[in-house]
Amino acid sequence: MVPPGVWAIHFLASYLTIAIWCAKFADETGNASPVRIAIAGYTILALAIIVVVGTIGYRKHRKGGVPPHDKNTAGDHIRFTGQATFLLSLLSGVATIFTALVVVFIRSCD
Repeated sequence: MVPPGVWAIHFLASYLTIAIWCAKFADETGNASPVRIAIAGYTILALAIIVVVGTIGYRKHRKGGVPPHDKNTAGDHIRFTGQATFLLSLLSGVATIFTALVVVFIRSCD
């Protein structure tokens, strides 16, 4: 599914960016402001993708029929997949926000 993959890429990009910045480019004060701005951009992009995919999943889930989607029909398969996509989008959105919160609390490389 797309949302957990987006979260994983966001996680890796965020932590690699801060690690490389602090190891190679930070000055004596350990200022991490440029990295914080980059991670904010990563977070906005990741959340936008997750919201779009979650919206598509929600629309597929709500398209006809009521839960549970447990019959062996093509429509129920699509609705179940939409529900799973929507729920994974919610979980991935929360995980992305928690990943981004690290730079809110840690302001320097020290």
